Amino acid sequence: MKLERKHALVLIGIAVWNVVTYVTFIKNLAGTEGRPTGYYVAHTVLIIVNLVIAAVLGTWGYRAYKATRSTRVKV
Repeated sequence: MKLERKHALVLIGIAVWNVVTYVTFIKNLAGTEGRPTGYYVAHTVLIIVNLVIAAVLGTWGYRAYKATRSTRVKV
């Protein structure tokens, strides 16, 4: 499958959005007290999984963007 530049930018945008929202979520989670341990474990797993997804999407987006850039330069 060939990704175009717009697809690469969407993947990068989604990755950035995930990082921004989950960093905010981490800050909010750190500010809570008195919750059961399961609450923190579940939300920590959720944060880790979504940050890994953001890393994968960002990597794919970067590679696709780089590939489209190299093919556009050739005339």
